[in-house]
Amino acid sequence: MKLTTPMQITAADSDSRTITGRIVAFNETANASTGKVVFARGSIQPGDVFLNLEHDITRRIGKSIAMSVNDKEMTATFKIANTTAGSDSLEEAMTGLRDGFSIELAVDNYEMLKDGTMKVLNGQLKGVALVTEPAVRSARVSEVAASEDSETQEGSDTTNPNEGDKVENTTEQAAPAVEPVEAPTVEPVQASRPAYYTAPRSPIVNKVSYLEHYLKATILHDEDSRQYVKAADNTTSTAPGMIPTPQSTQVINALANADRGMIDALSRETLVGEGMTFELPKITAVPTVANIAENAAITESNLSATFLSVPVQSFKGRAISTIELIDRSRPEYLTALLANLEFAYAKVTDEFATGTIAGAGQQTGVNANTATGFLGYTSQAAGAVYNSSLGFARNIVVSPGQWTNIMGYNDNGAPLYNAAQPSNAAGNVRGDSLRGVVSPGLNLFVSRSIGNAGPTTSTGDFSMVVVNPDAWTWYESPRFTLRTNINSDGTIDILYYGYAAIAPKIPFGACWNQN
Repeated sequence: MKLTTPMQITAADSDSRTITGRIVAFNETANASTGKVVFARGSIQPGDVFLNLEHDITRRIGKSIAMSVNDKEMTATFKIANTTAGSDSLEEAMTGLRDGFSIELAVDNYEMLKDGTMKVLNGQLKGVALVTEPAVRSARVSEVAASEDSETQEGSDTTNPNEGDKVENTTEQAAPAVEPVEAPTVEPVQASRPAYYTAPRSPIVNKVSYLEHYLKATILHDEDSRQYVKAADNTTSTAPGMIPTPQSTQVINALANADRGMIDALSRETLVGEGMTFELPKITAVPTVANIAENAAITESNLSATFLSVPVQSFKGRAISTIELIDRSRPEYLTALLANLEFAYAKVTDEFATGTIAGAGQQTGVNANTATGFLGYTSQAAGAVYNSSLGFARNIVVSPGQWTNIMGYNDNGAPLYNAAQPSNAAGNVRGDSLRGVVSPGLNLFVSRSIGNAGPTTSTGDFSMVVVNPDAWTWYESPRFTLRTNINSDGTIDILYYGYAAIAPKIPFGACWNQN
């Protein structure tokens, strides 16, 4: 499992190009990528790591040169690279524009506290990022030793370019300084030089000789080679070895995403940290009050309650990679792998929530596949949900196919839901968003888990569901990534898993449409 949690910079020095600050606070609750987290004392050990920009491992701006640990915290000092990004980061740290640290941690052992906070017992520090938003706001920049003398900085960079690198002690005498050698001045090619009008006898006979003279012409500015290359009249088809094929880091994925329309339409709570079931108290009978005449007997009544038992479900995904793929691939591979495991997790959990509601809800008697039918369905469904749950229906979840229908509904040619005039403002559904508002004021969500036509049940078409979010609650724990040891065949297992539960507090708080 990988955690990222931010801390604050305490000092930045532009002369020595260093940034110092607290990167871990022990026994202090912080916000991590998985939720609330607290680090036990001694759970993290110092190590040499890179400093990345906003957790982008392809944008390294420095490396750690010192770390210290005490009972309260871990601090680190980073040497910042003499690059444009490094210089910008120093300026942002000194001015408070980007003055936070965020660690990147591989968690080996942890426990979940009763309030849902993860307590890290042991982990490996994988990296640190310079970020804009810290978790501990009181740890502000307390010291900045900056110099505006550009000549001093330039002199420092020139005389000691390896400052900040780890150097071992040695008793050998230092080598004598080497006098700098000035590069020869190359005279530019004059534009008035006469051009060849007949093709010269060219030494370019194959791709190797073409490459030789191309390099001489472009790097050494050899005029003869320049003319040979020009006379050869080469194109990309005759010199394919000279044309590189770059690859973009952007990954195209039209097969999966993290949308969970059904779960988004429900109320949400954090799952308890232990047990595979939990119970919710539910009232089954309430006291009664009646109009009683004077001296008449009063009917006895009481409050009864039971417990609703909610099972906890586990959702797991496994990906297998080889050592060679992990070692020799670009960083984008692991990023894409973990992202798609998360996409698959989102898909299966949304489908589970949809199937549970489909097995417990109620339907209306209206065919909703027309504009008039849709208005009748939403109105009747809203009333049915209130009658069953004593709560208002606020959300509606539809399939992509029904979403298409809704955007096309009209009243005598006037669009019904892409309404532009107040007189026709029955709702607002846009073609570039999976959210909207439809009559009678329901929040619209689109979910692929119910399909274009919806799973047909024994009682109706489940392609549109009106729901009271207070009647159904989705409980979920943080999601984890567990990388196992290397197997004997050289493969590496990566497990992505999490726990969730759905509570049908009032099952008939959802209502779907009739075929």
